Amino acid sequence: MDKKQHIAIFTTASIPWLTGTAVNPLFRAAYLAKNGERKVTLVVPWLPLKDQQHLFPNNITFCNPSEQESYALQWVEERTGFKSNFRIHFYPAKFYVEKRSILGLGDITVVIPDDEADIAVLEEPEHLTWYHHGKRWKSKFRLVIGIVHTNYREIVKRERNALAAFFLKYINTWVVNIYCHRVIRLSAATQDLPRSIVCNVHGVNPKFLEIGEKTKWQQQNGAQTFTKGAYYIGKMLWSKGYGELLKLLSDHQNNLAGIEIDLYGSGEDSARVQLAAKKLELAIRIHPGQDHSDPKFNDYKVLLNPSTTDVVCTATAEAIAMGKIVVCAKHPSNEFFMQFPNCWTYNDDDDGFVNATLKALSEQPAPLTDKQRHELSWEAATARFLQAAQLDNVPKQKQPKTSSKPFLSKSISLHSHLESASAFVHYIGTGLLYSPPNDEQCRELGLPVPSKKWRLLPSER
Repeated sequence: MDKKQHIAIFTTASIPWLTGTAVNPLFRAAYLAKNGERKVTLVVPWLPLKDQQHLFPNNITFCNPSEQESYALQWVEERTGFKSNFRIHFYPAKFYVEKRSILGLGDITVVIPDDEADIAVLEEPEHLTWYHHGKRWKSKFRLVIGIVHTNYREIVKRERNALAAFFLKYINTWVVNIYCHRVIRLSAATQDLPRSIVCNVHGVNPKFLEIGEKTKWQQQNGAQTFTKGAYYIGKMLWSKGYGELLKLLSDHQNNLAGIEIDLYGSGEDSARVQLAAKKLELAIRIHPGQDHSDPKFNDYKVLLNPSTTDVVCTATAEAIAMGKIVVCAKHPSNEFFMQFPNCWTYNDDDDGFVNATLKALSEQPAPLTDKQRHELSWEAATARFLQAAQLDNVPKQKQPKTSSKPFLSKSISLHSHLESASAFVHYIGTGLLYSPPNDEQCRELGLPVPSKKWRLLPSER
């Protein structure tokens, strides 16, 4: 009998889309599986060709899941320096343009066989459960851990309205309570959720730490390290920091006259960002999105990142690892970075951003110590995850399956009765919105083709 823990990491995006929910779960899987003590499976969405063409950079597409698996494994191995010891499975999914999100089709829990359904890690548990219509996660797995990546309430509040954000708050609380035993919030910028703690369990791509070590060596040997000033990099969405940055630059053009700023990003709001930048009397250059580890970024000294919608910004972590100064808002999303001397925060006042930016451009970054480098690493992030997730305290049994008559069983506690009833209501509600995978996706993934009677009965959950 295999006594190793089986960990299935479900996420909402995949390489080559270089978004946080694609990159960070990939590294998490690699480092959790590194010592061979656990069996790890990364479960990612498989998209139709038209969605791949819309999302993936550099015209990269895949004809079948095995091609994408090979690409992702090679990508992470090139960055970690070791051969990955985990598997990648795919679930059928679709990109919804109006939601700017990938959503699973069908019951995505079936990707993991029942005899391997031990521990599930839901990267973005709200996102993965809003429309979930299938087996209940707590019935399928002995332990379900949610890792909250995104401040959806703030994004919805900005893009839609406060009323929609208000309802989303309660929907998030509802679905996470139903489906997760424990929740890890990457920062206090996210909403409070049942059974949650705040802990940054993300690390930095080792390539950025290597760049930082080279920069440190150059600094110590008197070589010129930075030949360029300020930049920002991120998906070009108005809510991803571009709105805050361009407003600050617009409000303080006179005080910042003479500085040059390069913006790197691609996304749905590219046209709006370019139009707003052209109206400013500052030297702002806009470039397509690129990998932050590209050598061209080594020359920049200062990353300007005023975003307050991020939970823990990957670009900020990477810039600090490279030995750069980061100018960012004094905000809960940046609390983890405030321990590093090159994280320069400013208060929300008229002069804070200007003073921090001008000072950063005129001074040199402090070299990272070995302890600071380690704190940024995936080794340290994995240790924090294991402690926060309490994998040594996994329930011996799975939660009883939802009954079609949940209040008649005497063996289940009142709390379980209420939770089961709540899960049943969610199941019925999502049945009205449920989208089964199409025949082609099922054949590509080796899944049964859905029949006309695709809805599960409550007793089958």
